[in-house]
Amino acid sequence: MEGFLIGGSAALAEVRRQIARLADLPTTVLVLGETGTGKGVVARALHALGARRTKPFVHVDCAGLAESLFESELFGHERGAFTGAVAARAGRADAARDGTLFLDEVGELPLRLQAKLLRLLQDRSFERVGSELTRPLRARVVAATNLDLHAEARRGAFRGELLFRLDVARIVLPPLRERREDLPALVPVLLARIAARLGVAAPPPDAALAARLAAHDWPGNVRELENALERWLVGCEPAPYVGATAPHTKNSPVLRTCPAKPSSASLVSSSAGS
Repeated sequence: MEGFLIGGSAALAEVRRQIARLADLPTTVLVLGETGTGKGVVARALHALGARRTKPFVHVDCAGLAESLFESELFGHERGAFTGAVAARAGRADAARDGTLFLDEVGELPLRLQAKLLRLLQDRSFERVGSELTRPLRARVVAATNLDLHAEARRGAFRGELLFRLDVARIVLPPLRERREDLPALVPVLLARIAARLGVAAPPPDAALAARLAAHDWPGNVRELENALERWLVGCEPAPYVGATAPHTKNSPVLRTCPAKPSSASLVSSSAGS
């Protein structure tokens, strides 16, 4: 299930079990976890492993949508509905059809827009901006957030009614620091993927790597680990292997594009300060 879900830990095995159990169901799923734990990967796995796999998977970045454009982006609009609407346009709820509508960073929505989303989930229907025609929501909804939505609801920042519509089935992703035993399986896969993308040779596995990296807490989780490994591969960080040499020399054309190496003696200490 892509790089984020590689490993044999009991915590990750439970996540896989939940994905397999929920993949074929139309139930709304709320995916919870810290930044960088792979919430988007879980959403795509729920889609790819279920009966909707041949249907569209539509991603909505709730944190990145301007409030003034939210309804148009999610529900669509008719021609002339507002200045600049020169043609009718389907929204993402329409585009998802019988597939999956993934509401990423749903906890970032302001209260006014939460009311719009609540109506969509509650009635399973919507109207395009500028239209009175009610259209059905046929897609399965998966939402994700790194926030504690129950705490947000208690302080009035998240609508309780919306929380109950979203929090039907729940998948909680463990942070990387709680599954360090997955590092020996995860790191070689990430290194191979990064090396292939960069067009460089992946270094051979080193038994010391997991121990060196396991000492770091990785607050950015797998995303931070991947970033640290890429910086090392292109020569911007000292080697994370104990007693190893960075794979690029000073004459490397890749290395010459990098900033000067930090004075830190290890990749993980440099990553922790970023």
